[in-house]
Amino acid sequence: MYYSETKVIMGGLAHVPILIFLVNFIKGKFESMTSKVVAVKTEKPKEKVVEYKEEEVKSEEINVSKG
Repeated sequence: MYYSETKVIMGGLAHVPILIFLVNFIKGKFESMTSKVVAVKTEKPKEKVVEYKEEEVKSEEINVSKG
């Protein structure tokens, strides 16, 4: 049995609110997931401070290494 053009259009229009609801529901789920990820990444990473020692090099050692 064939449907008239009017019934097809009315059926399509009836489903538009359902589709909008589904799209907004999925969009809301992704927004809540991304906000959790951003909240985790905003923490400052731990930094390790390393000190270095400067050694004095004698002129004798420089002459030995050059020659």
